[in-house]
Amino acid sequence: MTPVQHSDFIRFSLDLAAAADAAILPLFRSGLAVDNKRKAGFDPVTAADRASEEAMRALIEEAFPQHGILGEEFGAKQASDPDGLTWVLDPIDGTRAFICGLPTWMTLIGLCDRSRAIAGCASQAYTGERFFAGGNGSWHRDRTGRETRLEVRPAASIEEAIFCSTSPDLFGGRLEQPFHSLRSRVRMARFGGDAYLFCLLAAGSIDIVIDPGLQAYDIAALVPIIEQAGGVVTTLDGASAHEGGDIVAAASSELHEAVCNMFASPA
Repeated sequence: MTPVQHSDFIRFSLDLAAAADAAILPLFRSGLAVDNKRKAGFDPVTAADRASEEAMRALIEEAFPQHGILGEEFGAKQASDPDGLTWVLDPIDGTRAFICGLPTWMTLIGLCDRSRAIAGCASQAYTGERFFAGGNGSWHRDRTGRETRLEVRPAASIEEAIFCSTSPDLFGGRLEQPFHSLRSRVRMARFGGDAYLFCLLAAGSIDIVIDPGLQAYDIAALVPIIEQAGGVVTTLDGASAHEGGDIVAAASSELHEAVCNMFASPA
């Protein structure tokens, strides 16, 4: 894919984010009703999730009818594009945070070919932030329109690192013991944040993020943002991250390897 194409797709992903913002913001902190997608447990969805995905899908269908779409709320449309280009959408990543009125949810917009994530945009509508990447580095745009290049902050060791995850409750079974070992060794551990944590790793504020059990729409948009800021992101067993799984991102290859080794060989 040429740099011009990358640039076009990034501009379009920012347009998609703006359409999602317009659908979501009137409903944020509005007391809207919440539906549960599961018969057992709690998997919330709101009218804002559905409206924002519908808005993005309509724009993609109009601009790139040959592209595929994979969305959390409305499923998959197969690509007829020869490269298999597919938009991977999570209209509100962090619906629980959204319901609680916390401004840590994000709209995730990824573009994948048949083998990898090639461009991504993560939008926080309430704070007016965009994190995006598509071939020429990772960038942060604030609500004033000012753009700064993202760069990770490599930590020299696990003991000097800041580790974050959405919730400690995610680390059950075989992940529990290495999780507690990692948590006991790092300089600081904090929880809560969903996709926003991965963006802050790309921005140099966090050194390690682990979120088990992610779907493709939870992570595809974030992979280019992390990698093009100099970070490493895979599954805990070293596989490509863009299709989901137990995901680990780190600010350096050395730190990434050390964390993966901890989870591969629990002490």
